[in-house]
This record gives sequence, C-alpha cells and structure tokens, in this order.
Amino acid sequence: MTIDPLLSFKKETKERILLQGKNKEIQELAKNFTDLSHKLKYSYNFSWLGRPIIQYPQDIVAVQEIIYKVKPDLIIETGVAHGGSLILSASLLSLLDVMSGKNPKESKSKVIGIDIDIRSHNRKALDNHPLRNKIHLIEGSSISEDVITQVNSFAKNYKNILVFLDSNHSHKHVIEELNAYTHLVSKDSYCIVFDTLIENFEDKDYFNDRPWGIGDSPMSALEEWLPKHQEFLIDKEFDNKLLISVSPNGFLKRIH
Repeated sequence: MTIDPLLSFKKETKERILLQGKNKEIQELAKNFTDLSHKLKYSYNFSWLGRPIIQYPQDIVAVQEIIYKVKPDLIIETGVAHGGSLILSASLLSLLDVMSGKNPKESKSKVIGIDIDIRSHNRKALDNHPLRNKIHLIEGSSISEDVITQVNSFAKNYKNILVFLDSNHSHKHVIEELNAYTHLVSKDSYCIVFDTLIENFEDKDYFNDRPWGIGDSPMSALEEWLPKHQEFLIDKEFDNKLLISVSPNGFLKRIH
C-alpha cells in the first residue's frame, strides 16, 4: 500500500507539536520573549495589505490556518482599530472565493467589523481599500442590544460562521460578548478570544491605564464561562505549536 506523503507529514507535524508543548525550556523562552516583546509593543510593528494589524505574526498564521480549514462565509470581529485584521479576513475570504471558482466581488461572503469608535481616518482608509466590498462595518458597543440585533439579523443569511473577540478586554465585557456571539459559531468552527495573555503578566501595574488587568481579563472571563458551555473546548494544538501568542487558551472550537 502506497503511503500518502502529505498524510505522513501531517502525522509527524502533530507529533512534533505535542512534544513542543511538553518542552519546558522552549515554553519558558517563549514566555520571556512574550513578556519583553509586549512591553516593547512588538505587535504594533506589522501590517496586512497596507493596514496596521496589531497582532503577533504567529497569530496571523493561526488565523489563516483556521479560515482555510473552516472556510467560513461570515466572520464576525469585535474591535476594529486600524482595520488590519478585517483586511486579513477579507483577503482570505476573497482567496477562498477564487479557489472555489467564485468572483470575490459577487460572492456574499463577508467580515463584520464592530467597534464603539471607528475613527474617521481609519474608516476613510477602509473605505478606500480594494477589499472594502467584503467588509460590513458597525459602529457601536459590541454588547449593546442594538448592535447584537444587527449582527444576528445579518448572520441569518450565512451558514458557516467564525467569531473573533478583540475589543474591550475586561472580564465583564468579554463574558457579555461570549454570551452574545458564540451561539452564532458553526459546528467545527471557532471563537477566538484574543489577549488572554493579559492574565499571564507578572507586572500587576502594567495595565493601570486600561479598564482591564490581571484577574479582570479575557482569561478570567473564559475561566468562568467555559465550564458552563460544553459545546466548546480549547484547541490546545494552537498553544503548543504557536508558543508565542496573545491568545493562550483562547482558541475555542465548537464541537457540537
């Protein structure tokens, strides 16, 4: 029987990732890099097709892998900032269209971007971007009744939905976002909760200028929310292979 080289490679990759996740030395090195790089605002150094993305390269690759695997027709993102993540999602949706023989400008696949304050210069840049047709912007709080209603109404026309939570990182806000949007996540798709790493920083004063911090973070929200929602599990493979990520334990896969 002929062995499929790709299947063999994938098996070896899974084995490597598992070993990497158990390697205490590389885990410690990754933690040290994450701590220092965050203080240096390393994640602010990158862009995607012309827009600042404010993500670690590792997480950008992980998002690409998930979008290709899930092949969503709708991606819901809370938090817009400069719009780089929206452009990443829009570009990948367009590539999926091309790969399936569709015209990206005629396909209905979309990414929704929600933010309480879409600043005029960022909106203008997004409005002028070639991928604007793939983006639906909603300005307002992601946990307001009006915005949630808009998103639910929009999502009725879609079957395969992916959710990214990356706005206000306080415990209460993230809990409310999880309650508002995870029911839209399709089976075998994901909800990615960004910036769970806030909980891992040793400097308790680091987030003094923010309405979140250690004990009041996306991670603390997940620790409260996840045990009550057995339809989701943490996909630890992403933690084990990325090593450096803003979202440890934040890659939630819907299993039923």
